[in-house]
Amino acid sequence: MTSVRALDRLSAAEAADVLALAAAAEQADGVYPLSEDVVLRVRGGEDPAAHTHFLVRAEDGSLAGYAFSGGELVVHPAHRRQGYGTALLVAAGPGELRFWAHGDDPGARAFAEKNGFERVRVLWQMRRPLTEPMPDIALPAGVTVRGFRPGADEDAWLEVNSRAFAHHPEQGRWTRDDLLARESEPWFDPAGFLLAVDVADTLLGFHWTKVHPASAADPAIGEIYVLGVDPAGHRKGLGAALSVAGLRHLAGQGLTVASLYVDESNTAAVALYRRLGFEIYKTDINYARN
Repeated sequence: MTSVRALDRLSAAEAADVLALAAAAEQADGVYPLSEDVVLRVRGGEDPAAHTHFLVRAEDGSLAGYAFSGGELVVHPAHRRQGYGTALLVAAGPGELRFWAHGDDPGARAFAEKNGFERVRVLWQMRRPLTEPMPDIALPAGVTVRGFRPGADEDAWLEVNSRAFAHHPEQGRWTRDDLLARESEPWFDPAGFLLAVDVADTLLGFHWTKVHPASAADPAIGEIYVLGVDPAGHRKGLGAALSVAGLRHLAGQGLTVASLYVDESNTAAVALYRRLGFEIYKTDINYARN
């Protein structure tokens, strides 16, 4: 078996190989195996200094498996059960390690248990039709909603985001580079990045929406990409009102389905989304080895 290579940054050809492998895995499994954050890093859109890419190739030179030290591992469908996944784990080293299984797949569960990993986190994708009525939830008194202004609102948003997600393992650590990388993505639309402000234009909360283009499996889908309220200036009912404002924005673009991701353990958020008509559509599992 070809040895595993560990790289700080991928070349354009290596990045293309990883994305092609991910596409093959999606076709075989029905779910894309890499998170948005990892895709950005594969493409070189974010500074990967704190993370490592691991690549293992088959004897014919094709990419058999890929892992990212930030928590992803995928083996090409044509090369599974041949030891490539285990080789990637060995290359990542001993000690604490985590990886995501996108979709609660029995094969991923068996692989995790075999290698000493335990299920530690559950992330739900929830969906609701946008063609059904939405509740009327008014904004709190003195609060209005406007679109995000690129070049002007980044610092205020980062401060509120860090407070709103202080205990979130990924979202609360976003940097300016993380935000700017997404602003440069083709899907970014400042009109769909809704900011709730008071009369002094102080940021109180936000609902950042994202539109996913139609695919062979799904119609175009509008996502509650990030929804947050500043705990330092919490206004009762602002989260629910922002949720509905964003959903109405998505429906106004002719979209028929909305989605979101939420931790199973976030009972308050889950309760809100259920009240708004969302139901569980898919489950992602985070496995950890101490």
